[in-house]
Order: sequence, then C-alpha cells, then structure tokens
Amino acid sequence: MTSSQGTVEIGDRAPGFTLRHTFDTSVSLEETLRRGPVVLVFYVFDFGGL
Repeated sequence: MTSSQGTVEIGDRAPGFTLRHTFDTSVSLEETLRRGPVVLVFYVFDFGGL
C-alpha cells in the first residue's frame, strides 16, 4: 500500500505517469497497459557515473 510519503511498496499499482521516449514523442503507463501487462524496473544510478 502506498505510504503517506508517496513511496510504492512491492505489489502496489504504479501511479499513472508519462515519460519522454524520444525528443518528439512520449509514452504513458496507461497507453502501455492497454497492450498487456507491464513490469516496471527502476535502475538507481544507472547513468550516475558511480
């Protein structure tokens, strides 16, 4: 269940969001879910140079 601090726990539904796919297009979670199940993976510091 989502806590009061806005964090998401394992198994929670992800809140709706839209991200830039390329410079002139974007993709939303809602659009993607229409095509089927989605697995979200977030890489912390993936581009951080650590």
